[in-house]
Amino acid sequence: MEKNNPYIFSALSNIGATGAVLLNKIINPGTGSKLYAKLECLNPGGSVKDRPALYMLKNAVEKGLLKTGTTIIDSSSGNTGISYAMLGAFMGIKVKIYAPSNMSDERKKIMRLFGAELILTPAEESTDGAIKRSIEEYERGGRDLYYMPDQYNNPFNPIAHYETTAMELLEQTGGNIDYFAAGIGTGGTILGVGKRLKEYNDKIKVVAIVPDSQIHGIEGWKYNYCLNFEGFDHNKIIDDFVKVDTEGSYAMLKRLVKEEGLLCGFSSGANVYGIYKLAVKYKGNFATVLPDTGSRYLSTRVFSDF
Repeated sequence: MEKNNPYIFSALSNIGATGAVLLNKIINPGTGSKLYAKLECLNPGGSVKDRPALYMLKNAVEKGLLKTGTTIIDSSSGNTGISYAMLGAFMGIKVKIYAPSNMSDERKKIMRLFGAELILTPAEESTDGAIKRSIEEYERGGRDLYYMPDQYNNPFNPIAHYETTAMELLEQTGGNIDYFAAGIGTGGTILGVGKRLKEYNDKIKVVAIVPDSQIHGIEGWKYNYCLNFEGFDHNKIIDDFVKVDTEGSYAMLKRLVKEEGLLCGFSSGANVYGIYKLAVKYKGNFATVLPDTGSRYLSTRVFSDF
C-alpha cells in the first residue's frame, strides 16, 4: 500500500492511530491530575488486540511460517481471536481458536462470522484450559498444518505496542505522562508501552493493574500471570501493582458509559478503576488504554444490570 495514498481500503492499513480522550468526569483536572485514555475500540477489529495480531502474523508471513494452506491456531479469551479471524478473512487463511465457553455470546458470533473455527473449552478451566488444549492440537497437527502465533510468548506482541501504542500516546499527550497503568492479560500492552515510555523518560512509573482474587470476572485478565517475552524484562518495566475487585471494576465501567459516554468493555472499567485508586494517593498525568467496545458484552450480567 502506498504511504501517500489518501484512500486506504485495507483493514490491515487501518490498525492503530486510535484517538485518545481526557476522562474529565472520572478524574477532574481541578484535582491536579489528568487521565488520558486511548480508544482502542476504533481499531477495525474493535479492540487493542488488532495491533499484536497484525504484528505477529506479518512477522510469520515474512519468515515463511504462515502461507497458503496453513491454519492459524491459538487460544484466546475473545479479542485476539476476533483479530486473528478478521485478519485471516482478509488474508484468505483459515483460523482455529480455542476459547473458554463462558466467553460472551457476541464474541463467539463475531469470530464465526469472520469464518473462524471456534473450539470452546470448559469455563472452569479458564484461559489456561484453552491454552493447554490449543497447544495439544498444534502438536498433533504439526507445523505443516498449523501456525501458532502463541500470543503469550511471542515478542511481536509487546513490540506492536512498543512501536505503535506508546508512540501514539507520547504524541497525543505531548509526552506529559507521569504514570502508565494497565491490566495484564498476555502482558503485551503494559510491557510494550511501558518499555518505550521509560526510554523516553525514566521517571515515568508503570503500574500493573491486577485482579484481587483468583476467582474474578474481568474477562481476559490472568490472576496467576507469567510474563515471558524476550527483550521485555517485566522486572525492569513494571514499578508497582494495584489490585482491583470485580464489582468495583463493573461500577467504574458503568460510570464510563453513563458519565463519559464511552461504551467500553470490562477491562476498560478495571483499568480506569485501578487508576482511580492510584489517583487517591498520587497526583499527576495518568495514561491507559480502553481495550475494546462494550457492544460485544451486551448479553452479559454487567450490562443487564444497567
